[in-house]
Amino acid sequence: MTLSLGWLSALLAGFFSAHVLQKLCFPYFWRDLLFLLKVMRYGLKIELFKLRSRVHTVLDRFIQQAQRIPDKPFVIYEGNVHTYGDVERRSNRFAHVYLDEVKLKKGECVALLMSNEPDFLCAWFGLAKVGCSVAFLNTNIRSKSLLHCFNCCGAKTLIVGSDLVDTLDGILTTLLDDNIQVWAVKSHSEHTQVNTLLDKIDAASDQPVPAALRVTTSLKSPTLYIFTSGTTGLPKAAVITQLQSLKAAAGFWAFGVTEDDVMYVPLPLYHSAASLIGIGGTIELGATCILKKKFSASQFWSDCRKHNVTVFQYIGELCRYLCNQPKTELDKEHRVRMGVGNGLRQDVWRDFQSRYGNIKMCEVYGSTEGNLCFMNHIGKSGTVGRSNFFYRLLFKYDLVKYDMVKDEPVKDQHGFCQRVKQGETGLLLSKVSALSPFFGYAGSKELTEKKLMRNVFVKGDAYFNTGDLMAESQEGFICFRDRVGDTFRWKGENVATTEVTEILSQVDFIQEVNVYGVEIPGHEGRAGMAAMIVRPDLTFDGKKLFEHVTRDLPAYARPLFIRLQEVMEMTSTFKQQKFQLVQSGFNPSTVSDPLFVLDPQQQVYIPLTDGVHRSIVSGQRKL
Repeated sequence: MTLSLGWLSALLAGFFSAHVLQKLCFPYFWRDLLFLLKVMRYGLKIELFKLRSRVHTVLDRFIQQAQRIPDKPFVIYEGNVHTYGDVERRSNRFAHVYLDEVKLKKGECVALLMSNEPDFLCAWFGLAKVGCSVAFLNTNIRSKSLLHCFNCCGAKTLIVGSDLVDTLDGILTTLLDDNIQVWAVKSHSEHTQVNTLLDKIDAASDQPVPAALRVTTSLKSPTLYIFTSGTTGLPKAAVITQLQSLKAAAGFWAFGVTEDDVMYVPLPLYHSAASLIGIGGTIELGATCILKKKFSASQFWSDCRKHNVTVFQYIGELCRYLCNQPKTELDKEHRVRMGVGNGLRQDVWRDFQSRYGNIKMCEVYGSTEGNLCFMNHIGKSGTVGRSNFFYRLLFKYDLVKYDMVKDEPVKDQHGFCQRVKQGETGLLLSKVSALSPFFGYAGSKELTEKKLMRNVFVKGDAYFNTGDLMAESQEGFICFRDRVGDTFRWKGENVATTEVTEILSQVDFIQEVNVYGVEIPGHEGRAGMAAMIVRPDLTFDGKKLFEHVTRDLPAYARPLFIRLQEVMEMTSTFKQQKFQLVQSGFNPSTVSDPLFVLDPQQQVYIPLTDGVHRSIVSGQRKL
């Protein structure tokens, strides 16, 4: 009896010691394991589609939900409720018009240029129901960029929202000459060559079109094209397959969101965050979404209180805007328990939770076209994701040394990349494999190849280059440090410096230009700045430059600062030197070159004086 008690005591002591050791050395072990098992369970369900004759898509899930909960609110927009059944029937009407009037065929690609509204979803779902892939066009792009988008994704039909028809002025003739038919979501059109949809939709049947039209047998089949700015200049059409859309739709569910939650989506639907994670996640759960046409900091919390919002989507800039709002006694009077998004700075994270309550912020890291995703399921402030032993077994990624001055990875004597030590900053690379495929971009294969790095550690391997500098802590938390190459982020949008450079180069007095992003205290991302050399026989014209950039560039891509140089510095590989320019910033007291700043009120670039600089840094001057 004494021996048995001894063994029992020893066993209990062993369990207790193991528990204490686990808490001290591996505090997140069980949370990591349970989260990964949850994600793996969903992944296994997707993999089983390969054994079946068809893939159960996000659209199939929506139709299933419309049959299960037809009267439940799916989308609430500007106070109007649209149930699952409403959107199902209206998207059927769109589908019938596509078949009978637009004469679309299964497999065609159709471009969609619409603002956030319920008919964006109905137009999108209707296209999917007739077997068409959809190219989501950024509503900020104009002229040359817009025409480029059609060419790279092969679309021959454009569906444009009623509020965006006027943005086609100047290129409508070119579209029609290229045999692109234009359909506006309107009942009447002032343009004789622009067809109308709403009058035909009102007369169409709301019964389902044949299910065979939407059937797909491959997870790799493209369902969407979402445009992303990259290092090649003009927007690139990232291929979104059924596999990617299904994975994204599980994001909310993975974080613990349920069908009883109410989601607030203020981000543009042409981006993957709102469409794939926001709408797709709402559909997967059978939840309700509050859709905003455009984010409004002043309306955000009143909307949340009015609709009993529990989960919202964000980008870091959005949370900063909310923190800058005047404080009220109602700041913590809401039911919001979670935010899902990316790009939240640690100081803003801290201020946001201090002011609005202990809302769990769930960061998601991953580019639209990328093959790697980090999810901060722990909710640790200032980190974009979580990694551990289990994660690394499934998803192969590495952080490699990067030379910021030369703007290239550091190689060893054999020409291979070098991994950084734990805690050090390095370029994030994700291995391309059957488990983590990279589907690339529509159009030229060269665009896809440019995002890959080959022979990274051994001959024959291939990695997706994220272009992001990251660091991984001892505990396995991933922190974003910076973005390298020719892309920076401003106002929640990626800005391709080569695209801006190409537009600026069209100005007659500019001989050479180098575009980059600079940090501004209190602002997310980097503001655009252009170092330029003026032609010897001409002079800098701030008025002409202002008119040019406002006409040909979206607001977020317009350089806020100009730096006039006599000589443009180059790297050893004859690339324009950006590192030193980024480091020197836009302070006129430390930069000897003439500096200018964009002034929207005067509609000109004005000299950047010490006083103007102080007003920008202090936040008095709005950017």
